[in-house]
Amino acid sequence: MERRIKRPSDDTVYNYNNNKKSKFLVTTTKSYFENLPNETFYEIFEYLEYNDIYHGFFYLNKRFQNLLINLNIPFQINLSTISKLQFDLYNKNVFQPNKHQIKILRLSNPFTIDMIFSSPRLICNLIRIEKLIFDHINSKYFNNILKYLMHLPKLHSLILSPIDYIQNPTIIFNQIFRLKKLKYCKLTYKIKDNENILPIDFDQYEQNSIEYLIINSPFRYESFQKLFIYLPKLRHLSINYLLGSNNSQINFYPIELKDLKYVSFDLHSINFRQFKKLIKNFFHHIEVLRISTFDDFSYSHAEQWEELISSSIPNLHIFDMKNSYTTAMDGFLYLCLSGHFRSKFWEEKQWFFDHQYDCHESSNNGTFYSTNPYRRKDHTFHWQYNHCIDSNVKKHDFKSVKHINICGKRAINNYVIYFSNATELTIKNYGKTYYGSMLTVLNQILPLKQLKKLIIDCNDFPIQQVLNLISLTPNLRLLKWNFQSIDQTKLKLIEQSETFRSLSNTNKIQNLQILHCCLFDEIQFFIKLFPQLESLQIAVFRKQIIQIIRCLLSKMDHLFFLHITDIIKTYLQKLNFLIKSENLLNDYLIKFIDHDLYLWW
Repeated sequence: MERRIKRPSDDTVYNYNNNKKSKFLVTTTKSYFENLPNETFYEIFEYLEYNDIYHGFFYLNKRFQNLLINLNIPFQINLSTISKLQFDLYNKNVFQPNKHQIKILRLSNPFTIDMIFSSPRLICNLIRIEKLIFDHINSKYFNNILKYLMHLPKLHSLILSPIDYIQNPTIIFNQIFRLKKLKYCKLTYKIKDNENILPIDFDQYEQNSIEYLIINSPFRYESFQKLFIYLPKLRHLSINYLLGSNNSQINFYPIELKDLKYVSFDLHSINFRQFKKLIKNFFHHIEVLRISTFDDFSYSHAEQWEELISSSIPNLHIFDMKNSYTTAMDGFLYLCLSGHFRSKFWEEKQWFFDHQYDCHESSNNGTFYSTNPYRRKDHTFHWQYNHCIDSNVKKHDFKSVKHINICGKRAINNYVIYFSNATELTIKNYGKTYYGSMLTVLNQILPLKQLKKLIIDCNDFPIQQVLNLISLTPNLRLLKWNFQSIDQTKLKLIEQSETFRSLSNTNKIQNLQILHCCLFDEIQFFIKLFPQLESLQIAVFRKQIIQIIRCLLSKMDHLFFLHITDIIKTYLQKLNFLIKSENLLNDYLIKFIDHDLYLWW
């Protein structure tokens, strides 16, 4: 008869094995996760963002609350998506008690910077901070905040993205170049008139330690001379809107930049002769060159490239060129079909090129680009026939691509390229198909299930097809939609469809941006379709704005951030009065920036 082991009252589990040949007792100790020592949790926390640590542990019990309030290890904070209520608790329980321990801080809300740094000198308390990311910061705070960054002993990385338009970028550069310990700087600013931006005035600066400079904004060609004087340690330079000058007499004098190995430019109004000046005077030591041009045939001559590379950039081992055409199609076709970029020079370096074009009869869009391998994170894809310069690129997986721009009005089955790692999709045109559905064709070039961001930037995409596309993207979190007006009767019919009912219960979209001035009926449509929304950007008809705001605040349970575009400042007071008089929100902030209104609660 098998002997029974009585279960003890502690957490030890006994296993008894009765066997004719042997008898043994196995003792296993059962431990609870929360009984682990603090040192073990510190090691675990080093692998997590503090947002996840806070939401996962803070409210478990008093021990974890004390542990997090008195956390004695460096950590990172990302406050990109958070309600005001959550932020207030987070600021009180985490940020303020531990600000001296923060290693990385990201703020992506025009309100949070105001609250955390109500007095700009408070930033000096971030004594361990190494990396600061300020997204959507109001530029009026730049001067006050940036001047205190000089007092942060460990700060080496800075990312800035103002929410409003910048009149004079020189002011930003002026403050940043005073940060003598900075190694990495990424700037994204908006200019109302890109073509008339002034050159940066660098006259008042001393030399800076920046090694990586990324400018995702317009920058003048003639500003380079002084830029390189003040950045002698530069290793990596990327500018996504390098603008030429009407002054053809600009002359540069050579500067030896031995550390500069990587250069990437999107060129606007800069011909090959002007670009050649930059290469010969500044870029002799570069190893990676990436350029994009637009409607400029001067970059299409292979022989001039061969001469320039051989004579001026002998260490170049990655040459990535992308030429896009919308008007100069004769030059584009010559570039694609001439075969000049297939000579011995290019084959020996293993640099190959391919092209795509919009095969629709009324279109003049095409792209000529480097491949083997394709290295860019963004790719513009044109629907086309299976026509390639190099047969080796067929059925090639562009693994580096995260964001795809799709152009063309006639979607055609194309198995030449696949984008296995894409998570963002922008559709510039609704591609009609001869057979089947555009969605079927899309699924043959990228895995729709893994998309997290979708931008529909065309006004002819049928709404039913949009819903079908969303149903194929279950992990979608952000939708930017150039929505077109539909009468109320059609909206009601769509709401009664099985696709709509199913989608409203299953989609996970939290961020919706509508590129369209919406009526009240359309707002109600979005409320029903996207019940999980946390952030909404819309334009509305001003006569209906009170009705729309009342509806949004009373019916959207998860919404906590509202951005209304293209509105006049008088509505700031009107909406503030509405919210208070009808008690729509208890705790909120509202502000007006550059003809846009922001509400956070």
